[in-house]
Amino acid sequence: MTTTKTAYTAEQTAELVAAYKAAPNAETVATFAEKFGKTVKSIVAKLSREGVYQKKEYKTKAGEAVVKKDELANEFQEAFGLTESEADSLTKANKTALVKILNSFKAAQKVVTAD
Repeated sequence: MTTTKTAYTAEQTAELVAAYKAAPNAETVATFAEKFGKTVKSIVAKLSREGVYQKKEYKTKAGEAVVKKDELANEFQEAFGLTESEADSLTKANKTALVKILNSFKAAQKVVTAD
């Protein structure tokens, strides 16, 4: 009979999961990587297998959530009744311009509905 080596003991796993649930951030991951003598990738993989890892949310330079051009194009499609091919062509446009146009349209809609 061959025995398999486990990378983490049950106690380590429980401690790691509890700590990460309390503070789900990169600092917690780095602390446990050092404490257990593992790599950060190993800790992230273990947390993923345990179903508790939360991937990093990317933000713009202004601190806002990242919005993809496809999502903007879909909003334009709904707002202006565009066909799918017309909306797809918007993904080639400048993102900043698309956001400004869409925000202006939404603001104008609010003014119209408020009257």
